[in-house]
Amino acid sequence: SRPLRTEVFNVVDYGAIGDGITDDTQAFMDAWKAACNSKSANSTTMYIPHGKTYLLQPIIFNGRCKSNNINFQIDGKITAPSDPYDWKCDEDRCDHWIVFEHFEGRLSIHGSGTINGQGKNWWSLSCKHHQNIGFIINHSYNVHINHLRFEDSPQMHIALERSRNVHASNLTIQAPGNSPNTDGIHIQHSSNVFIHNTLIKTGDDCISIGDGSSHISIRDIACGPGHGISIGSLGVNGENETVEFVRVRDVHLTGTTNGVRIKTWQGGKGYARNILFERITSHGSTRPIVIDQYYCPHQYCKNETSAVQISNVMYSQISGTSHRQIAVELACSESTPCTDIFMKDIHLQSTEDGDETSSYCLNVRGLRNSQVFPNVPCLLQGEDF
Repeated sequence: SRPLRTEVFNVVDYGAIGDGITDDTQAFMDAWKAACNSKSANSTTMYIPHGKTYLLQPIIFNGRCKSNNINFQIDGKITAPSDPYDWKCDEDRCDHWIVFEHFEGRLSIHGSGTINGQGKNWWSLSCKHHQNIGFIINHSYNVHINHLRFEDSPQMHIALERSRNVHASNLTIQAPGNSPNTDGIHIQHSSNVFIHNTLIKTGDDCISIGDGSSHISIRDIACGPGHGISIGSLGVNGENETVEFVRVRDVHLTGTTNGVRIKTWQGGKGYARNILFERITSHGSTRPIVIDQYYCPHQYCKNETSAVQISNVMYSQISGTSHRQIAVELACSESTPCTDIFMKDIHLQSTEDGDETSSYCLNVRGLRNSQVFPNVPCLLQGEDF
């Protein structure tokens, strides 16, 4: 067989300066067009070399290419303009920075580089249209993101939207603990997503799983500070939203405001079901285990009778400490109770010496084994599950 041949397109060869001041957006687009249109190799690499800092305005890399095997190798540093008002946005709508969309072959985004969204000056803005996701994978299939560092995104660091078969591993994602809405990785309308061996320190959810997501595997995650691992929020404004077949394993939570959480709005429809949280360690999380069917942040919400159905959720081998006395909080709807909630081998102690943790449990049906502490009395005791 013939050896694989890779053609490399270096952004410096297309005019990128890499001094962190000069706008290198056009050089990146020119290199991308050349790489995308090349059909003389088995695979194509767009290369961002180390030792330089490349300033980029909002940019979209469209994957309708002649090559079905594309490498996007980032060894240098990519940075956004530091002043939000210097961003060149369409119709003043700055909802994205770097987008990869419509990839149907194999896309590998990897390297030793850093992607810095310069979010500090965005976080203090009161104008709501200044909402910017740093790095988006959209309408794509078979994407691999590895070994990169993401810093200080204006809002979500990485968003996976309407995509399938996405693998993200060995990433570092970091922003200050008080930075607003800086989720590490957000998943929406996507399936067969695998997030493994990643360190996330942010001001919001380390990983959030939104509507239309299924068959999600999350494993070996260090999370904190941040808001933990969250499913939801689901059902805002009465929407019908769904999440199912989620597996969260081997997560270490440090100083997070929540641990593993499912959050839904009153009045919503749909379901969150077939979910496993297993081998979770909490180091001083404020609420290590949470189901909240009354989610309503920062606004007035009236009581509603309908709710997103939450069912078949397993909590197994969850241990460590809780910063708050109530370590297990399960608040479900009277009209749509949480059903088939299972807990086994739970041990959550207080961070305060001598204090005991407790639970809050409303409208929940399910089972627990004898090794659940604090006791969750609304779950019936049983051993065969």
